[in-house]
Amino acid sequence: MLQTIAPDIWHAQHSFIIAGLRVSSRMTVVRLQNSGLWLHSPVPLSPAIRSQLAALGEVQFIVAPSKTHHLFVGEYLDAFPQARLYGAPGLHAKRPDLQGLRELTPEVEPEWREDFEQIFFAGIPLGNETVWFHKNSRTLIVTDLCQWWRGDLSLAAKLYAGLSGVRSRLAVPRTIRLLVKDRRAARASAHRILEWPFERVVLAHDTIVEQGAHQAVEKAFAYFDKL
Repeated sequence: MLQTIAPDIWHAQHSFIIAGLRVSSRMTVVRLQNSGLWLHSPVPLSPAIRSQLAALGEVQFIVAPSKTHHLFVGEYLDAFPQARLYGAPGLHAKRPDLQGLRELTPEVEPEWREDFEQIFFAGIPLGNETVWFHKNSRTLIVTDLCQWWRGDLSLAAKLYAGLSGVRSRLAVPRTIRLLVKDRRAARASAHRILEWPFERVVLAHDTIVEQGAHQAVEKAFAYFDKL
């Protein structure tokens, strides 16, 4: 079920098993100023979520924000054929079955320029993640780049989160740090994100940070200044 984060922003979480580890992922839904819906990192489309989306507005955009968050976008394309699909650079080679896939660029898409700023986080080609700033709500929307695994987790998940450095605070996971190929580009991308005046962070994995959000990201991104 979709739950409200702030005016015109909702989220839904989905748990699944990967390599024996239970992982939680989040879809974020934003209602744009034109009343259309923008879907970030879709989770499985249940009848309840489909009904809720229909009540909120018309699904106009479906976004696969990285090369690792794309599994369920096909379900949404089938359900909302009028929507446009945008995906990470390089995703088309990985998912040639996704018809009409438009590649995200470093520039803000004209279709949502009034609502968002966006930055392609360079230097980590395995993910090619784009990060968004929703201007009206001052919300940063992040996929894998920063994580914070809080709450009641299985023993395996707790151990993994602890080893990755994301159990006790918001951080760039050690698994992501190992994937950095261009240190200078990654550092520049991090600095640009910190220029945004965000007050909330919505993470795909798996926390929403409502207090001290900018400071938390500053601390997490301090890693890139050490590279």
